[in-house]
Amino acid sequence: MPTFVRTDKCDGCKGQDKTACMYICPHDLMMLDKDGSQTGHAMKAYNQEPEQCWECYSCVKICPQNAIEVRHYADIVPLGASVQPLRGSDSILWTIKFRNGTVKRFKFPIRTTPEGSADPYGGKPAADWKDATDDKVLFTKGTHKVDMSQFLKG
Repeated sequence: MPTFVRTDKCDGCKGQDKTACMYICPHDLMMLDKDGSQTGHAMKAYNQEPEQCWECYSCVKICPQNAIEVRHYADIVPLGASVQPLRGSDSILWTIKFRNGTVKRFKFPIRTTPEGSADPYGGKPAADWKDATDDKVLFTKGTHKVDMSQFLKG
């Protein structure tokens, strides 16, 4: 379901050129209405194409004012149910309110390494095509035979 901005909470990320939700949206849907001509609310963010929303929750999670919400599915919203993330510096706290009034909270880390420092091949040997013959196995599992005819001609 698409996101929407609570204009009573949104501060337009304090007048920056690009709001946090604009920065993070993978589909470039979030916009800042600088003069209020689009929405009637100056310096407030808005979703310019709600029907195109990917429902990824990226904008909801990054919003520093918790001003973005999602129109949830029909089986969640009736009778007062809700889902709301709260982003901290090292984690996101999800608050789930069920239709029967039960509230559950789940906390998940947002990053375990500094940005750009992940080493996906850490501890693995460097790839060498001359070693990838029929009598060798892949370095990731050690159980799959390599058929070089798929890769090299000759």
